[in-house]
Amino acid sequence: MVQGEKVRTKFMSNGQSRFHVPAPPFRPGDAPDFSHLDLQKAGEAKRPDPLTAPAKMTDLAMGLIGVLDHNHQAVGEWDPRLSPEVLREGLSHMVLTRIYDARMLKLQRQGKMSFYMKSLGEEAVAVAAAMALEKSDMVFPSYRQQGILFARGRNIVDMMCHCISNSRDNLKGRQLPVHYTWAEGNFFSISGNLGTQFPQAVGYAMACAYKGEDTIAASWIGDGTTAAPDFHAAMTLASTYRAPVILNVVNNQWAISTYEGIAKGDSPTFASKGLGYGLASLRVDGNDFLAVYAATKWAADRARKGGGATFIELFTYRADAHSTSDDPSRYRPKNEFEVWPLGDPIERLKNHLIGFGEWDEERHEKLEEQMTALVVKSYKEAESHGTLHDGPLSPTHTIFEDVYATEDWRLRRQRQDLGV
Repeated sequence: MVQGEKVRTKFMSNGQSRFHVPAPPFRPGDAPDFSHLDLQKAGEAKRPDPLTAPAKMTDLAMGLIGVLDHNHQAVGEWDPRLSPEVLREGLSHMVLTRIYDARMLKLQRQGKMSFYMKSLGEEAVAVAAAMALEKSDMVFPSYRQQGILFARGRNIVDMMCHCISNSRDNLKGRQLPVHYTWAEGNFFSISGNLGTQFPQAVGYAMACAYKGEDTIAASWIGDGTTAAPDFHAAMTLASTYRAPVILNVVNNQWAISTYEGIAKGDSPTFASKGLGYGLASLRVDGNDFLAVYAATKWAADRARKGGGATFIELFTYRADAHSTSDDPSRYRPKNEFEVWPLGDPIERLKNHLIGFGEWDEERHEKLEEQMTALVVKSYKEAESHGTLHDGPLSPTHTIFEDVYATEDWRLRRQRQDLGV
């Protein structure tokens, strides 16, 4: 355990041994209290040279890199000193992400799409990282990184058409909603088989290094996925070949119904796991836009300079359900996010801008109104290309496309049998 972490444990005895079962500190009906988390204060973490040896980064893997303090001021060596224009852009992308998510969840509840996953509380994780990377860098996301698409300028109508699987769905109905892909934006297809994107990102980065390119790769998984074999394979490859890749673990405290201690085990932090593989490892306040931006930029600089991979734990909180198939009230208190000590990423950046006269509540309300109008207008346009129930959907013949460079004879025969 680290920094006063509070954990419940259960023991099952068979008379000869004691079987340890980790349990979360709070259950439904409990009053959540995170005062046991002795989190490192913003500005205290030192910012080393990007080429610092991983063995000298233990404090950064065990502590917490933060820039915005309790007064919403930027403090410490990790302050990226971004212009007000860039900060407002980041705020705008996060607000759009949240409003888009809320609208899409409502539509799913109305039966207009089959499935959805919100990123409430995690908007800075995706948006800040995307803005710190070059648009030519390849990203291998998990779900809840839709903010990357907004930061890279993805057409909202196209995103919605994918979610309702109509005739304009660029994935032709072959993926679950929210499992986006956008080749033109260097956004790799999201996989429902969790963890696959980590070794894929490492392999892509190794290819970039082999070809002498300046491009790097970045990937994201959830804390629960660190228990999957793909995680360990990727970490080993990244370390062995010094791949120019950023490997992010979004520690939002919960997998679909198990808390982060199940996957973390007795490791003090997820970031500390990276040290065991010989990787530069950072633990970052994932609700601090400036901290996420700064850490991602540091890791990208390290990768481009030949320093190899960086492993980043983004310490945040999943404020809503895992997905529309999940009911979090069955395994955690309903108001946990309200007392989460690292706050709301949007509110924190908004108050930071207000603090030095570059924003105000009136402008923020206007931004929310503009983004709401944009989302509503975009969905009306998306439905003009078809709906989930009434179509039109992708043409039948497309099920035979995009599989083989040269179509297999058996597929040709099946296609002929269907008359398409």
